[in-house]
Amino acid sequence: MLFSALFCLAAAAAPQKGAAPSTPAPSSSAAQSKPPAADSSGTTHITPEQAKQLFALVDVLMKFSSDESGLPIKNTVKRTLTTRAAVEGYLEEKFNEDESAKRMQRDEIVLKKFGLLDRDFELKPFMLALLKEQIEAFYDSKTKTVNLLDWVDADEQKPVLAHELTHALQDQHSDLEKWDDQTPDDVSINAAGDQDHLAKDELDTARDAVAEGQATAVMMDYILKPLGKSLVKDPEVMDFVKNQMAGSADSPIMARAPLLLSESMLFPYREGLSFEQDIWMDQGQSAAFAGALDHPPTSSWEIINPRAYEKKQVPAVPLLPDIHPLVDKLYQPYDIGQVGQLDLHILAELFGGDGAASDLTPAWNGGVYWAGQLHSATTPAAQESTSSLALFYLSVWKNDASAQAFTKLYTDNLARKYSGVRRDAGAASSAPSEGGEQETVYSTDEGPVVITLRGKLVFVAESFPLPLARKLTTLILDAQGTGEMRMANSPARNLRAPSLRLISGAKVGEHSSSLATAPTSSREVQPLSANLIQFFENCGVMKAAVDAAMRSIPER
Repeated sequence: MLFSALFCLAAAAAPQKGAAPSTPAPSSSAAQSKPPAADSSGTTHITPEQAKQLFALVDVLMKFSSDESGLPIKNTVKRTLTTRAAVEGYLEEKFNEDESAKRMQRDEIVLKKFGLLDRDFELKPFMLALLKEQIEAFYDSKTKTVNLLDWVDADEQKPVLAHELTHALQDQHSDLEKWDDQTPDDVSINAAGDQDHLAKDELDTARDAVAEGQATAVMMDYILKPLGKSLVKDPEVMDFVKNQMAGSADSPIMARAPLLLSESMLFPYREGLSFEQDIWMDQGQSAAFAGALDHPPTSSWEIINPRAYEKKQVPAVPLLPDIHPLVDKLYQPYDIGQVGQLDLHILAELFGGDGAASDLTPAWNGGVYWAGQLHSATTPAAQESTSSLALFYLSVWKNDASAQAFTKLYTDNLARKYSGVRRDAGAASSAPSEGGEQETVYSTDEGPVVITLRGKLVFVAESFPLPLARKLTTLILDAQGTGEMRMANSPARNLRAPSLRLISGAKVGEHSSSLATAPTSSREVQPLSANLIQFFENCGVMKAAVDAAMRSIPER
């Protein structure tokens, strides 16, 4: 997927992936709830009686979650109460010291190069503030502990417990530490590596959506059950949830989050819940829970189109030929990934609003991108600038009209990313080619942008020298041919249980001698939105999802 950068904190910057300081578990029996008490700083805390009540509820709600999901209880889940200061201190330490946090910040310039974040947006402080606002509880898959928050109202934490204990059941069924970690960890520097990354690019995004969708489904049924309703018996409740899942008055940081962040945060809950509801209604509880864990979808396209998953249809991943003989002299490979259906939806909504997203998303038929950093960018200041990156993006559509509409939308938004944008009539081709190809060249403060439309294909090359941009255009568009879209090796169904596959004569999971000896970064390579999704998903259940679930039941 395209927008992966922010989720690559995955385990490390997320509380459930470490051992955040916590208070001892209450040992006495449940007692009647009292209003939360405030300390000298004005911060409220749940009372000892409420804490005891919550701890006593863990086993009860574990059974509820097991009954709703069909996932068996294999072990008792540890429980602990965590303070706001402990969680915030832990997060700040991880943001400052953890390698995955550094990788997230490294990818920030790719997000800005695409125009998904403003050039002056400061990602780290905003993400930290958003996370502090949104965490409601979290299950730690390393320590096998459910962490309750002592500043969140006890009644609000009850449905949250049902949600997080579903993650505990998933962990006991599939080992979440391994299950949700399918993307290659190295930087791809040759054609075989490119194919491997593209084939596996959206695996973690799809799995995150399954994990959160299942947990949210159980949470919804916990809320609905006292009303005699359920997610399956009353499917219309999904419409209420989607309408409510856009933040709330008491989430001011979420309300001002860039579209990329808010959509990435909500995707696993909103689309994941819808996916689970459809599978549950079509094929039953076992298929929706154990089945989706054992044979998970491989792309955001399958999450958005669950019937495609049911029919075992594979997502479209356009073929990327070997670009390295052209680019390696000037550029160090920096990032590669799919532009998945979720990514396209975010991009279209950001550039053209709801109407453009609604019109274009169904017509999407695949996309890939690659970014390289100039070898000459040797100082930290140079490496942190978008001007050090060159980027290309191949976008494939189901029909010519949608390709033309996307070309216009993308062109109209060049000024969002660059200054001094003007059409270079002298550089562009004077007329369409014999094959109907139309090229337009723009000059910007970061070099030329070449946009080429050929039938259902749109190819964008940004900041490459013009001769190199045209060579890449010819290479990549010609590789598609003139018939049906040529696809890269798709993530086969057996990738749901990781295995080796042959790609360009090399086994997935193995490196050629040149790859093994070449200098590489240690950062995890994922599509841009996938890193964001995984980051949020691994931080625990988000307040926006819980609030939407609670507000979606008018009778409550």
